[in-house]
Amino acid sequence: MVKSRILIFLLVAISLLNFANAATIYGTVYDLSLKKVNNARVEINTIPKQFVVAQNGSYAFNVPNGAYTIKAQLMQKNSVIASVQENITIKQDGSYVLDLILFPDVEEGIEDIDIDVNGDIVETDKSKYKISVGTIILLALGFILIGLHYFRKRAQKKEQIKIEEEKTGEKYEDIDLEQLIKIIRQEGGRTTQKDIRKQIPLSEAKISLMIAELEHKGVIEKIKKGRGNIIILKRK
Repeated sequence: MVKSRILIFLLVAISLLNFANAATIYGTVYDLSLKKVNNARVEINTIPKQFVVAQNGSYAFNVPNGAYTIKAQLMQKNSVIASVQENITIKQDGSYVLDLILFPDVEEGIEDIDIDVNGDIVETDKSKYKISVGTIILLALGFILIGLHYFRKRAQKKEQIKIEEEKTGEKYEDIDLEQLIKIIRQEGGRTTQKDIRKQIPLSEAKISLMIAELEHKGVIEKIKKGRGNIIILKRK
């Protein structure tokens, strides 16, 4: 009995010692439209495991150095309707920001759902979205024609930029930022850094510097998602 109590005391002491030199992981839980989600359950696989119910979309954990998995789930009637899982490695004390974006749980058969800020499902009348096969074919043909026109214009634009650069010897650095802002605006004010890279004929390093400059000026907001970034235009 005495040995058991001593062992428990040592385990508790080690746990407290680990958390004494802890880092803080915090962030915000969003839905796919980048609105804060309330009442999502967020947990981290520390020993012992920690979890919180995100109020106003916010969560925070104090952890020692190590590699962790953070999971967030949104429940509705005892079923998971949206979830996300992210990994993070802590190597030193400090504060680490990790925003979480919930994705609908397709395995449960829930693909098209709207979630309000309180975590409730917004019911929609799906009957109004029913369309005929002919309409679908026409829409598909329309998208194909639009796509062909877009890629033709894009190729012409690249060729024009190349010709102008050869004539003037300039790299159009003065208009690069405006072009980036225009692309984000055309995408509805929100896009990914990967999509920006596809539309601007510049190196990935230069695009990263341009995004950093716009973020510093308060023009855009950058949200980390996995290995990529979501870019949001703040000044429309």
